[in-house]
Amino acid sequence: MDLTFIIAIFAIGFIGSFLSGMLGVGGSIIKYPMLLYIPPLFGLVAFTAHEVSGISAVQVLFASIAGVWAYRKGGYLNKQLIIYMGGAILLGSLIGSYGSSFLSEQAVNVVYGILAIIAAVMMFVPKKQVDDDKPLNEVTFNKPLAAILALIVGIGSGIVGAAGGFLLVPIMLTVLHIPTRMTIATSLAVTFISSIGGSVGKLVTGQVDYGPALIMIIASLLAAPLGAKVGKKMNTSILQVILALMIAGTAVKIWMDILV
Repeated sequence: MDLTFIIAIFAIGFIGSFLSGMLGVGGSIIKYPMLLYIPPLFGLVAFTAHEVSGISAVQVLFASIAGVWAYRKGGYLNKQLIIYMGGAILLGSLIGSYGSSFLSEQAVNVVYGILAIIAAVMMFVPKKQVDDDKPLNEVTFNKPLAAILALIVGIGSGIVGAAGGFLLVPIMLTVLHIPTRMTIATSLAVTFISSIGGSVGKLVTGQVDYGPALIMIIASLLAAPLGAKVGKKMNTSILQVILALMIAGTAVKIWMDILV
């Protein structure tokens, strides 16, 4: 690995992980396309879709736990939601990450494009007004629905090496009606659980490039807590708009490449 390669991978990891901590996602919504498209711009060897998904899976494991650690004392972690969605998404991510080894490069990108479109649409769907200052013990949700949706998200996100945070956030906001800041903190915890299954599946099937993954992990541990600190101070509506634009932009780029 030369210096240009190390700097490029570190920058991708840092930017993605900062946004991860700030927005409550694992960061793969940004890092997947960045890892696919940025290295070749600097004359570096391009990663395959399987390599990108493997690197992303391991990196998200560390980015999400760093983000959760930053939110641990804020009173925003909903333990019931973590238990119901975490258990289901762990099973789904194990299935998806292992099964991805049997898919083609194109198929992995198609799955990512589908997930990104679903997430983008959900972020722009009108939401039921939820009191963002509602006490933790007053927040309720449909438990079976939460578990079923988490299982589906786990399978899809396990395939592309994401932990599903970019889908979990709109699901919690739009379907389960969880307050925004609680959604951001709790989704990081569920994302961490999902990334365990995703990482195990990718490691077992040999889809992880350890050098770039290590660089991304270091960047994650530095950037995710910084992003979480910024996220705590930002207006929640601004956070939602930023995430929606990120997801929509990524979906457009991926599908342009798939179709053209």
